[in-house]
Amino acid sequence: MLCVEKLQKIILASVLGIILMLTGVGSLKLAFLLQVSVMIILISSALTGSCYITKVLNSAFPLCSDKNKEKR
Repeated sequence: MLCVEKLQKIILASVLGIILMLTGVGSLKLAFLLQVSVMIILISSALTGSCYITKVLNSAFPLCSDKNKEKR
């Protein structure tokens, strides 16, 4: 089963892939806006120490640290 941190990385990789696809197709304005949005989200989560996406995903998926505790 997926945990929050792994799912967050999968979503980030998917968004970066979409940005790459938009750049290749020629939608540079949309790709730029999406890239800046991702950068703002990552910078704000780094500075505050909490990520909104993690909180939203945590309502449906367990944290990876909780999953490791269950294995012990």
